[in-house]
Amino acid sequence: MSSIVAAYDKTLFYNEAGKYCVLRLKTADPMVPEEARDRYRFADHLIRFVAVGYDLPRTDAIKMELDGSWVNGKHGPQFQVDGWRELVPPTIEGILGYLSSGLLKGIGPKTAGEIVQRFGTDSLNVIEHQPEKLLEIKGITEDKLEEIKTGYAESKAVRDLMTVLAPFKLTPKTAMKIYDHFGPDGAALLRKSFYQLCQIPGFGFKKVDAIVVKSGGDLHDPMRVRGALFYVLEKSRTEGGHLYLEAEKLLGEALTLLNEKIPQLDQRLQRPQLERELRAMVETNVVVSKRGSIYLPHVFAQESETARKVAELVLERPEPVDLRPVMERIKGRLGITLSPMQYRAVEMAFCHSLSIITGGPGTGKSTILKAVIEAYREMYPEDTIALGAPTGKASRRMAETTGMDSAATLHSLLGLHGEDAGWQEKRPLNADFLIVDEASMVDMWLAHQMFMRLKKGAKLLIVGDADQLESVGPGSVFRELIQCGLVPVTVLDQIFRQAEDSRIAYNAKFIKEGTPELYYGQDFAFVTAEDQAQTAGLIRRIYRKALKTASIEQVQILSPFRERGEASANSLNAAIQAEINPPDITKPELSNGGRMFRLWDRVMQTKNDYDVTLYDEDGGQVGAGVFNGEVGIVSGVQPGTLTVCFDGRYADYPLESLGELELAYATTIHKSQGSEYDTVIIPMLPSHKILLSRNLFYTAVTRAKRRVALVGMKRALYMAVRKDSTGKRNTLLGERVQLYYQALARQSAPDSGEELKNAS
Repeated sequence: MSSIVAAYDKTLFYNEAGKYCVLRLKTADPMVPEEARDRYRFADHLIRFVAVGYDLPRTDAIKMELDGSWVNGKHGPQFQVDGWRELVPPTIEGILGYLSSGLLKGIGPKTAGEIVQRFGTDSLNVIEHQPEKLLEIKGITEDKLEEIKTGYAESKAVRDLMTVLAPFKLTPKTAMKIYDHFGPDGAALLRKSFYQLCQIPGFGFKKVDAIVVKSGGDLHDPMRVRGALFYVLEKSRTEGGHLYLEAEKLLGEALTLLNEKIPQLDQRLQRPQLERELRAMVETNVVVSKRGSIYLPHVFAQESETARKVAELVLERPEPVDLRPVMERIKGRLGITLSPMQYRAVEMAFCHSLSIITGGPGTGKSTILKAVIEAYREMYPEDTIALGAPTGKASRRMAETTGMDSAATLHSLLGLHGEDAGWQEKRPLNADFLIVDEASMVDMWLAHQMFMRLKKGAKLLIVGDADQLESVGPGSVFRELIQCGLVPVTVLDQIFRQAEDSRIAYNAKFIKEGTPELYYGQDFAFVTAEDQAQTAGLIRRIYRKALKTASIEQVQILSPFRERGEASANSLNAAIQAEINPPDITKPELSNGGRMFRLWDRVMQTKNDYDVTLYDEDGGQVGAGVFNGEVGIVSGVQPGTLTVCFDGRYADYPLESLGELELAYATTIHKSQGSEYDTVIIPMLPSHKILLSRNLFYTAVTRAKRRVALVGMKRALYMAVRKDSTGKRNTLLGERVQLYYQALARQSAPDSGEELKNAS
């Protein structure tokens, strides 16, 4: 670790979103290595050098003391900054320069001048210790004072955090997340115990633990025990999809985790210590315990509040309506004929505040939605209909199949910008009728947002396929609502005429029923291969052949595995990129962290990013946010920036954001949920047996609209169809709906009723 005093000279690179910057600084310090010095001689005779870091001050109004180390960067030696402090000269000019620099929120050049004029060299002391004195200055109101106080405290607190967290190499954005969680005491809390970080979602216990262990920290620290308990609970939520863990399982897994780093048997932690800390966490509301089930508080609230809202909707009794004359007119206008079950589904949507439609491909879900929308428009012309789906791809397909232009992602409809975005009762969803498609993809958090934002008297129709994979996020909302036995459900299991020439719909039904003997033909083929290498070769050949008659957006390889072998998504992506989009001197490319992207590559977004600006061909802004699983084409490559086209909407990715993208010629079946393609190619190998299962295979097959090509070994297909691995996720949503329904049906007092208390 080195320290150096320097001042700002020039900005070489700055990213507004991540606050990462590359600056040229100037100093008189002779300790700057010769090889790191700018060779040009400047008139002031000061040494210039390059420094990299996050949120470094880009003003020469102050000097700064930098802590960090010399590293070899792309353009030679540079100073990597871990932390910095302002060095403000104790003069009128120095303090004025500092306050005018823009480093402090709420203080501009004019306000800075007035503060210095009034308080002179004592200005900084007044701001920090006696801020109320600023009210003596004309123009500084109570509101302005609060803005200055907040800005100063926040700036100082975040700066302190960045210093404390220097070993973690964290960005200012991350430091702000810590500040939002702990407030101004964050740095002091972390100085006592780094394990405090484990309370914040996104901070892995293992990463924090490794740093503490390396530094010789106390492995019996009670905060370490709490961190491990929190980590196991959070991991079960994010990786296993569980909303809670049984106390026994939680304690057992945490004990194993903690003792991995303690080889001496006599020094290992014992279960009673963990039990004490868990009890303390329950008593202080860090976690919630219900009948031996341990929840994170916000997760418990999501499940309980959603269950109550569902029960209330079930108990609502809308005014009865006579649909027959309306439906007769609609059938004529749309040229459709509804089966008795389809008609029942339409009826349910009007007779209940909440209803569900579930069915596989070819069962007429889109036809029902068209009929429902048309009937609702005719009967309630003044009402607002909103259509939503969990992903952008699914919402756009919903718009196409229903003829409604207004379908959107649920995130957009609800105005959400990440899981830390809460709902406001004062801002309910402005819709009298909400229709949600691809509901199997809706996790507990999103379901909670959706139900709690419904305005009073609104109807909700939920549509999906219960036999597809569970949501990526935790919970099992769609299945729980179906299985609770209280929500009206229409199950569509008849395949209609429009799909009778397609083997895809029939084979999907066979797979769902556990029948491995499928119909094969032109649109549903099985190509035999003897091993993984041959499978991968055949897949690439089929892919190239398919592209001769279809666009790259219409053909998709779906693999059970991301890695492991030549038929995994990653390996197939690398091989196909090399074959259909190889390096070319005329074709620009950009790489970062081992990821290489070229012009016209097919790519996928791998995380929800709510801050990405979307624009059209003319550069006009058309929205914001790109979501996990969205697929696009690289349409432009500039120095340090990649442009991706997502169905006519463009987004720019700076170099440091390329980690959000991956090649998408092949992707995992899990990532394909909510999408449809003309042709789907699926490797079927016994080596994939860990993941091969009926609902996984079913999900892959139902992504195809026209053709499915299975490549590999028939016995892998049999293994998949016969393995019903619809694992039960830990959730009590359905049970809580029943309890709330019983309590509310008996008109128990909301605040004092014992039944309602038990339900929650």
